[in-house]
Amino acid sequence: MTILRIVKLAMIAALYVVLTVLFAPISFGPIQFRISEVLVLLCFFKRDYCISLILGCFIANLFSIELGYVDLIFGTLHTAISVILISFTKKNMFIASLWPTIFMPIIAFELWYFLGYEFFTTWLTLVASEFIVVSIIGYILFFFIRKNETLVKFIEE
Repeated sequence: MTILRIVKLAMIAALYVVLTVLFAPISFGPIQFRISEVLVLLCFFKRDYCISLILGCFIANLFSIELGYVDLIFGTLHTAISVILISFTKKNMFIASLWPTIFMPIIAFELWYFLGYEFFTTWLTLVASEFIVVSIIGYILFFFIRKNETLVKFIEE
């Protein structure tokens, strides 16, 4: 792995953290419009980004006021499972974008068990918000990125 690749991966991790913390009021809790989640689709292009996003999620979850260390475990687990599965789903980017939504019961369980939120309602709001961010906004963003050979080459290098 080259120095340039390591720098790119570090920048993606940092971008995930900055976007999560910058939009903290909507990044944590039972309705999470975590804008940084659009970055998970980078794993569709190159598996290396899994490292960046797992690390970025872990660091961002240090800023979770309500859950603290618990979110380091559950939130990072959710992201790890999602990005790894995205990286193996190579034929269809929309299908790949669904993994974070599918694994939202992990976060719903965390919020139910540790904060007392009603599980089913929390799960529905998390599924809706994750679907909007990753499978709608993220998919559209990366759909257009895929049409730009220079950007794709930059992502994949």
